[in-house]
Amino acid sequence: MQIDNTVSVEDAVQALALVGDLSMGQPTDGSIRAARLAARLAQADGATLDACCHARLVALLRWSGCTANASGFATLLGDDVGGRDAMLTQTLPADNPLTVQSVTPLARIHCEVSGDIAGLLGLPAEVEAGLRHVWEHYDGNGLPERLRGSAIPTVVFYTSLAGDLEILARTHGLPEALQMIARMAGRKYPAPLARLLAGHAQAWLDELDTPAPAAVDPLLARHVPLSIVADMMELKLPWLAGYSRRVAELVEAAAARADLSPAQQQSLGRAALIHGMGRAAVSNTIWEREGKLSAADWEKIRLVPYWTARAGVQIPTLRLEAALASHAYERLDGSGYFRNLDADGLGLPHRLLAAACAYVALCMPRPWRPAYSQDEAARVLAGQTQSFDADAIRHVIEAAGVPAAGVPAAGVRAAGVPAPAAPARKSLLSDREIEVLRRISLGESNKEAARVMQISPSTVRTHVESIFRKLACSTRAAATLKALTLGLI
Repeated sequence: MQIDNTVSVEDAVQALALVGDLSMGQPTDGSIRAARLAARLAQADGATLDACCHARLVALLRWSGCTANASGFATLLGDDVGGRDAMLTQTLPADNPLTVQSVTPLARIHCEVSGDIAGLLGLPAEVEAGLRHVWEHYDGNGLPERLRGSAIPTVVFYTSLAGDLEILARTHGLPEALQMIARMAGRKYPAPLARLLAGHAQAWLDELDTPAPAAVDPLLARHVPLSIVADMMELKLPWLAGYSRRVAELVEAAAARADLSPAQQQSLGRAALIHGMGRAAVSNTIWEREGKLSAADWEKIRLVPYWTARAGVQIPTLRLEAALASHAYERLDGSGYFRNLDADGLGLPHRLLAAACAYVALCMPRPWRPAYSQDEAARVLAGQTQSFDADAIRHVIEAAGVPAAGVPAAGVRAAGVPAPAAPARKSLLSDREIEVLRRISLGESNKEAARVMQISPSTVRTHVESIFRKLACSTRAAATLKALTLGLI
């Protein structure tokens, strides 16, 4: 049976917006509120109906590239989530390390990935252009290209003004927010547009307390792969690239072996693709910390499935899948999180998803350990029947192609093993370039990749330059995103 793991463009945009909010330390409806304000500002400025829609979409997706540079901001600010929240609310200490030199590479990653996501969603060129320049300033002091005035798409100014109003009014109160915006007028955005916003700010903020009208644009009703959301989420940690895709493939196959209905198989596959949404709310400094995590660290990690469950509140069409996804870390003995459920509260779909997540994680490398072989992963999982359901383990291991004898079953590809690239797509890159791409997608430096591949760092650099040229990108995060969507890795 062919599983349909697609969602409407509108739902994909909403999911990406929520992940962006979590990544930037904002409320889960922050981008939704900013989008409504951006559309109202565009309308008041005399923009066309299409331009108002573009403003809404750019505001919703303005942080869709923030997972890709999370590691850089964690290094720069010590906490990518809290640090970027302070940056947005203008509460960073005076001696903060942000400089044009330090932030430009991060802004370039963000803008390139955001623009590429708009392309993957099939959004209008105006939306893509807005996202590729979303951090530019009217006076030419923005990033990454330092464009000035009319060289910047107007939708950028709608978005930045609306975003500043939503964030600053929420954190500082409206009077002070308007003063802060007035000080940035003529620098970050055109002064007349800032004055227009100020004249309507209170009324527009009051409107946010009423339900928003449903989007009716036929463009947003088209369907796109839900995997776009999974790929964007996993750019946060390079060693996660492709993880949710593999879990989805495995749990669908395991559900079929368990004789679950086609609808349940589809729901499990979709839940697998979004089960990591809440990961964006936890700083990379925790995910990448060496040694034992503290109790405070674990408290934040235990909230990951809670934030995933919150996705269902924002995206009604994914409500059931988000609820299912939020059980991925529950365990039969009650040791899981965030609900601390035990066997009595976990049905077979919950148990299959938990086992599939664990198996695929074992089969993939992590900074603190190498990947287990398929047989090793199966043995480790099979030895944890106090936490995982025995029948679920059996279905997952058999679906992964590792029966009890350890001989892969015919016609089944083991989870955790990259799918071979389709011939037409593989022709984009050479075999060597695909291997280099796999290495850098895991976050390896040129030197690290060279050591593993037993070639020189300069040869790796040459391959990376060729990969960038062929995939029409300029950053490793963008190359990883394109490689995943093209089936190259």
